[in-house]
Amino acid sequence: MLQGYTYPLSPRGEANLASAPPWHYAGDIVGVEFWTDPAAAAATLPEGLTPDPGSDGRVVALFVDWQFSAEHDEYLDPVRSQYREFMLLVDARFRGEPVSWCPYIYVDNDLAMARGWVQGFPKKLGSVHQTRVFASPGKASPSLAAGGRFGASLSAAGHTLAEARVTLEQPASDPAALFRPTVNLRHFPTLAVGQYDKPAVHELVMAEFSDQALADVWVGSGDISLFPARGEELADLAPVRTGTGFRASMSYTVTAVRLLSE
Repeated sequence: MLQGYTYPLSPRGEANLASAPPWHYAGDIVGVEFWTDPAAAAATLPEGLTPDPGSDGRVVALFVDWQFSAEHDEYLDPVRSQYREFMLLVDARFRGEPVSWCPYIYVDNDLAMARGWVQGFPKKLGSVHQTRVFASPGKASPSLAAGGRFGASLSAAGHTLAEARVTLEQPASDPAALFRPTVNLRHFPTLAVGQYDKPAVHELVMAEFSDQALADVWVGSGDISLFPARGEELADLAPVRTGTGFRASMSYTVTAVRLLSE
């Protein structure tokens, strides 16, 4: 009997890209909030979500340097457990409650892509980089202090898609206010003639992050640019103005998603 949680299933169940949860994550985030054309933001929303009338097209861009583990100290295998990611989170409402919707997300690791698709994150391959902080002070590393400067970038298929800069000013007074609950769409198509528009799975879900913790959250000014490229729609959400930039560390565990609607 073949075993495993995701493809490829195999005799011993060790070849699958993503083993069964729980999945544990820890990462450093460089983020920028910005406002785009509200009509462009609304156009990305799936059925079941509505624009947030109080946000006027607000989006949060996150560049994340992640480390992953399951239940067998997978973080000790860094070539598999470490990856970098970029995502956009659009302000929306679900039945009147404020949420975030993730229309675009890029990752540089196939194992992370598999876990993301299971959760409903529409991950594509990309190359993501960000300025890192090191415990040993020096001119090659910024400090988590006023004046600390960070850069981040995303490219895919040879095209630069996003660049950001953040300058820290002060610790965040309310770190949790930077993040909303995230809603995703789990979508797996049907491969049968005449049924391409009838997916096998099409369900709106809420990402559930347990044991979530934030640390070293600093805010300041931020700037971000999104660039057009063939095969991409990221630049359709190009900023008309920017807001807070921030740098934070986060950890959480994933064991399930909550079904919102089918």
